[in-house]
Amino acid sequence: MRVGAIFLVVLMISGCGGEAASTAVDSAEPTKTYQWKLVTTWPKNLPALGTAPERMAREIETMSSGRLRIKVYGAGELVPAMEVFDAVSQGNAEMGHGAAYYWRGKLASAEFFATVPFGMNAQEMNGWLHYGGGMELWEEAYAPFNLVPLAAGNSGVQMAGWFNKEINSLQDLKGLKMRIPGLGGEVLKRAGGEPVTLPGGEIFTALQTGVIDATEWVGPYNDLALGLHTVAKYYYYPGWHEPGPTLEAIVNKSAWETLPPDLQAMVKTAARMVNDDMLAEFTARNATALKTLVEENGVQLRRLPDDVIARLREVSAEVLAETGTADPQTQKIYESYTAFAIAAREYHALSEQAYLEVRD
Repeated sequence: MRVGAIFLVVLMISGCGGEAASTAVDSAEPTKTYQWKLVTTWPKNLPALGTAPERMAREIETMSSGRLRIKVYGAGELVPAMEVFDAVSQGNAEMGHGAAYYWRGKLASAEFFATVPFGMNAQEMNGWLHYGGGMELWEEAYAPFNLVPLAAGNSGVQMAGWFNKEINSLQDLKGLKMRIPGLGGEVLKRAGGEPVTLPGGEIFTALQTGVIDATEWVGPYNDLALGLHTVAKYYYYPGWHEPGPTLEAIVNKSAWETLPPDLQAMVKTAARMVNDDMLAEFTARNATALKTLVEENGVQLRRLPDDVIARLREVSAEVLAETGTADPQTQKIYESYTAFAIAAREYHALSEQAYLEVRD
């Protein structure tokens, strides 16, 4: 009996050892990793816009301990800037980074998820997207294109742009060839100008060679990096056409669904981080860059005349109302955007705007 008991103890110890060894082997098995490509509409390493997707990729790789690695390609490296939407939709790249208004030819409602003239600022856009139903509408709009959208950046209120002649009246807009995308371009057209759509990497040459007379881009930080002050004399404000443009990260839906929930959460978290971080970077860098442009490079800062602003605001309301009735889906998005914008404007009149007035 004593021998039998000892034998049973030995068997139990062996069994436990075998289970522990098995567990150790299982835990040592390699974890599945993912290698993705991310294409952008921005020149490689352009401050803020171009570096944001790089930063996002690094954060995802760090958070995932290398399980999801993303290689970032600048505009033209893998696909042309204006083909990012199609490349990700078709699965030629798993991710993209750009601005939704570039795709208005494919989707009328896309404008609302970037910016609209005289529309919401960055703070209000974030509120609508994340707490006002905007993200759900965005996901619904992009689903037929096999895409999952994420807010991934914001420049804040932009400048009105660079001009090779002064704008003193509405007459000066007549025949003006200006690089300006989205609904802002349509507004300029109805005001007498000629809008031109160009990716960021082509703006400098187009302005230098006279292909265009004026251009909007972003603001002092990015504009200084592109050297636009060397090919245009007058720098106008305010940026009526882009008061708070949200940039997007788009993910191929089929690729997205292959990720486990924890990696999906990491991608969302990294995009949210970049969305906030870019606005902070522009806020910090624009002021310094503007001083450099004006004090060191002799750029002439100009405010658009009141009658020009008034006409652009009037035309913008017409264009926005027409766009909002393009189809049932766009109308639903337009109504949601407009309702939130009105509520935000009413409150901000008593908070943000009121404070800025008394501060100044």
